[in-house]
Parts: sequence; C-alpha cells; structure tokens
Amino acid sequence: MSEGLRIVRLANFVAPASGGLRTALRELGAGYRAAGHEPVLIVPGHRFSDVDRAQGRVLTLPGAPLPGTGGYRVLTERRRVTRLLEDLRPDRLEVSDRTTLRWTGEWARRARVPAVMVSHETAHGVLRTWGMPDRAARRAADVLNSRTAHAYARVVCTTEWAEREFVRIGARNVVRAPLGVDLERCRPQDTDSGVRERHARVGEVLLVMCTRLSVEKRPSTGLDAVAELRRRGVPVRLVVAGDGPLRARLEQRARARRLPVDFLGHVADREALAALQAAADVCLAPGPAETFGLAALEALACGTPVVVSSSSALPEVVGAAGAVAGDSGAAFAAAVQEVLGRPVQHRRKAARARAECFGWGAAVDAFLAAHEAPVRVREGGAA
Repeated sequence: MSEGLRIVRLANFVAPASGGLRTALRELGAGYRAAGHEPVLIVPGHRFSDVDRAQGRVLTLPGAPLPGTGGYRVLTERRRVTRLLEDLRPDRLEVSDRTTLRWTGEWARRARVPAVMVSHETAHGVLRTWGMPDRAARRAADVLNSRTAHAYARVVCTTEWAEREFVRIGARNVVRAPLGVDLERCRPQDTDSGVRERHARVGEVLLVMCTRLSVEKRPSTGLDAVAELRRRGVPVRLVVAGDGPLRARLEQRARARRLPVDFLGHVADREALAALQAAADVCLAPGPAETFGLAALEALACGTPVVVSSSSALPEVVGAAGAVAGDSGAAFAAAVQEVLGRPVQHRRKAARARAECFGWGAAVDAFLAAHEAPVRVREGGAA
C-alpha cells in the first residue's frame, strides 16, 4: 500500500454519554488506522487533551456547553480550530456536523484539502421533531442541504432514506456508505438469564429502549407503548438505557401513570449493554429522524427484533427482522404484539442474520472510498 493519509475528523455534539455518533467515530477511526492511515479526531470537551487511542489521535478542545442538551458541547472558537487544522496539515477532512462546522468546507477548499461531510441526521427530520411545520421544515432543510453540498467535495449518507433529501435538491456529490455493528461483542450467545431476571418477572415481556432521552429521539413513544400494552393485558416491563435532558420528565411521567419502566441512565459498559439487549424480547427505536440507528442494529446482532419508526431510515436497516410502526404509542404496541406472535427462534435468527449484513469492515471500506483513500486488502484479495 502507498503511504497512508492523515484523515482529520471534526465532530460536535459528542458527549461522554452519547451513543451512536461516538461509536461510529471510534469504529471508523480504528478501521482507518488498521488500513494504514493516520486518523486524528477533534471533538469539544471540558478541557484540552491530546491522547492516542485505538481509533487514533484524539484532540479535545474546550467547547461551549449547550444548555438543555444533557452535556453536549460545540467547537465555537474558529480561529483555534483553524490554527489546529493548519498545524495538522490533513490530507483529508471529515466533518460530522453540518450546522456549526459547515464553515470548515470553505477552509478545506482554500487549503486544497478534499473534504467530506457525513450526514448523521436529516435536516428535515430534525426540524420536524423540534416542532417546525412540515412545509417550512422542508424549505429550511433544502437551503441548509444546498449549502452543505456546495461546501464539500462529497456528502456521505448512511442510507438511501438519508440520501433522498439531497437527491431532492439535485446534489450530485452524494455517496452512500452504511455504518456497521460489532458482531463479536453483540451476539445472541450473550443471552444471560440472570440479566433478564434482574429486570423482568417470570411471564413478563421485557422491552428495552437504548436511546438518548432528548426531543428528537421521541422516547415518550416508548412509555406510551407500555401503557397501551398494559391496557391490552400484555404484561410488559420497559428498561431504558440512556440519558438526556428529558430523563427527569420521563421518570415523573412513568411514576404518575404507574408504568413498569426502569431507567438505567447511560450504560458505559458495552458488554453489559449487549447482554441487556440480548435478554430482551423486543427493542424499541421510536426516533423519527434516525438515519441509521446503531443501537437498533446492535440489538439485531444480539438476536433481538426491533420495532422502529416508519418516519425514519430504520425500516431500510432492519428489513423483515423487525416491525415498522407509526409514531404513536398505540402503533408501537401493535407492532410489538406482531413481533411477539412470531416463533421465538425464528425471530431471533432473522434478527442476527440481518445484522450480519452490516460489518464494520465494509463500512470502513465504504468511507475510505468516499475519501478516495486506499482500502485494506482482505484475505483472497477482496477489498
């Protein structure tokens, strides 16, 4: 292989308790490094740090906290970020924030550095979850996406669903690169009867929801589904793994409605999280703006089917291994009952088989191809 490239990656909205984006950054960085490249990640934090990890060099710059987001910070000092980029002299730039960091596309153009913007969410979907009317959200998203597509050499979308809003505006520099899942850590064999016994009584249906507790993720739909299932006579218990600004409100709501819901907060132990997902009967992914849904894919890898929002990209990801529901508690409850009606072994095998279509190796190769960077050669010579 020719000499590796220095791939500098910038990301905002990465908190210690964040999930999908942090996982994607970690796995892609480790893959870039294994392929012989030099990944450097720049993220906001409480204070400056410069450490070397399996995913490569990680530089943390002091970032301004965003009130009401449960710990998110953003890189606001453009001059400091610019100086750092100039010192690093990247061969490629990869940006995972198309709002506050979109200016880096212009910097890359002046510096003649090929730059890629990764679309981790749809602008239209996020604006709708924040309460903007659909037509206004679509217009605003089109303006934002046009500016993003103009600012970067390429825009990477992880699903066809996420790609549509760029296709709608006629962008011609969009490529698709799916994310992946750790098929070794997440597997059905991790099913632990002790984990299930800690969370559910004998005869109860165990539901798990792994999500950030924020507005755009719509975690309240999970609570509404539990209420509806109990009304229908289904003995269910919901375990919520995740934290965020809505947690206190959701806990109060569960208490007021006497719902059997346990809030674990952020689960930092990835093996423990996988064991919980494997022990569940069904996982819930109610976020209507999800463009890929790593937590849902991890549940599938653990052999657990997932009920997903019909408004998101997740129907494309889970395929027939889960169920699709409208954005209401009643719809999610009906979809859960549909999944529970399938033979246990059949639904668990289908979930695992679907997850095996999404290894991190293929994801890394697709992202490197978007960068026009050499990919590693696997056994048999296949890239």
